Amino acid sequence: MAAETQEQTPVEAALQHVAALFGGRRILRHRVSTQFDAHEMILHGMPGEALMHLVAHLQTLQKSASFERAVGMSLRTIQRRKEAPAKLLSQEQSGRAWKFAEILVKATAVLGSQEEAEQWLQRPAMGLDQRRPIDLLATAAGAEIVRDFLGRLEYGVYT
Repeated sequence: MAAETQEQTPVEAALQHVAALFGGRRILRHRVSTQFDAHEMILHGMPGEALMHLVAHLQTLQKSASFERAVGMSLRTIQRRKEAPAKLLSQEQSGRAWKFAEILVKATAVLGSQEEAEQWLQRPAMGLDQRRPIDLLATAAGAEIVRDFLGRLEYGVYT
């Protein structure tokens, strides 16, 4: 009997995409296979290099005040991370950066490309009371609103 390959669940696949935005296991120095793995990594702080990797792979959001609010750090603070890439982000910074990446991965899956997802994050959305999704990412409650809205978009429920 041939060996069966185990397919990833949608949650595992999304975790892998989020981790990849931060440079994967090589940069994160953690294996992120479950949400508990992500929790533990965030609890101890992600390497600054991971945030630099994320910023370097954004297509349209790098130099945006809204991006700064979404991740809770100024661009200058992010740039200073280049000087000390191994220095860990705080638990709050790690959590906000991770949440941003989760939303970006979800938007990319729903909209078809990272570029379109980044553009969508910057445009007012009718289903979000004409607010820009990126502006809502400044709070945990706002991020939850955006995540729920993306779920509705994915299933064709816009109201």
